[in-house]
Amino acid sequence: MYILVINCGSSSIKYTLFQEKTNRVAAKGIVERIGEPGTNIRFQKTDGVEVRLQVRLEQIQEAIEHIVRLISDPEAGGIDAKQVTAIGHRVVHGGETIAQPSIIDERVKQVIQSCFDLAPLHNPPNFEGILACERLFPWARQVAVFDTAFHATLSPQAFLYALPYELYQKKKIRKYGFHGTSHQYVSRLAAKKLGQPLASLRMITCHLGNGCSITAVSNGVSIDTSMGFTPLEGVPMGTRCGDTDPAIVFHLMRKEGLTATQVETLMNRESGLRGLSGIGSNDMRDLESAMKEGKQQAEIAVRVFAYRVKKYIGAYAFAMGGLDAIVFTAGIGENSANTRQLICNGLESMGIRISPERNATPMENDGEIQSDNSNIKLFIIPTNEELEIARQVIQVVGQPE
Repeated sequence: MYILVINCGSSSIKYTLFQEKTNRVAAKGIVERIGEPGTNIRFQKTDGVEVRLQVRLEQIQEAIEHIVRLISDPEAGGIDAKQVTAIGHRVVHGGETIAQPSIIDERVKQVIQSCFDLAPLHNPPNFEGILACERLFPWARQVAVFDTAFHATLSPQAFLYALPYELYQKKKIRKYGFHGTSHQYVSRLAAKKLGQPLASLRMITCHLGNGCSITAVSNGVSIDTSMGFTPLEGVPMGTRCGDTDPAIVFHLMRKEGLTATQVETLMNRESGLRGLSGIGSNDMRDLESAMKEGKQQAEIAVRVFAYRVKKYIGAYAFAMGGLDAIVFTAGIGENSANTRQLICNGLESMGIRISPERNATPMENDGEIQSDNSNIKLFIIPTNEELEIARQVIQVVGQPE
């Protein structure tokens, strides 16, 4: 029996097929450019061989139908689709209503739809994927796993903005936080590495990719996180500006004549590393190459990024009253030794001491990059949101007999 994990975006679908009892990956892949010319499909067969296809797929349902054909293809070592007993859907926003992985019923669907305005780029395609899977797998149990759920433990002092309280009461304007599945996964693995119960630890998990968020995990729960009402808040990201003075919005609209939509596009898609670096790229690898070529603006962008992450680490360590570990994950967190070094430099007074040698070759030390005299453990833990979703699905539906 198998669990299929589906992550639907506006023009892409990531999917992974897990064997229920072992969590072994039976197949995985991604469909990109849905609704655009030359839809790309990458599919890794059960023998590990990757197949690449180009077809024209207009809608999410068509793409999922194609995924079903791929995982059922006998030549790819496929399975009978009837063996898929549960499907885990990544859903970005569950609002305040849902704080746990949930069997999808009419109530859950209504909650997902009610959050369309809060996550307009994510919840609608997430919902469309659910409807498609209900039609294609009517026998399977559908489970929603929410990005916001891990942060449902935030207290009012952490999630409220200093705006008129009625805006929270009536419009639910508050900090929600995102990347919760990733933060939950790596914090649990860090506790295993430390050989201590997660409920006894204080750690900061740094999900640093094209989207970035920092989370304070105290006694196993999220007590604060850098992303807010939307994923725009927090540290600078690939194309998002992160924390900024809200009055800049008014200035751009009044003095530069930009519309609200234009400002939103500027802050979400043209800022961050792309906007600061001056090289037209939001890829940290490109920025680091530009730094080596002496391009000062690229170096400034990287240093701004590292400095902001450093500030969140300091703030969250004091908010928790201490710190046992820092975890780096996602594309930049896992792969950029230079960025990790810049983040940790200058934190020695907090007991944080990074080893340049271990940081350069982290997997030789099982992902530990702290020096021998560091009071705080520093881990690199590759995230696996799909596996975490499968694990949460099993929690909801139970293991097969």
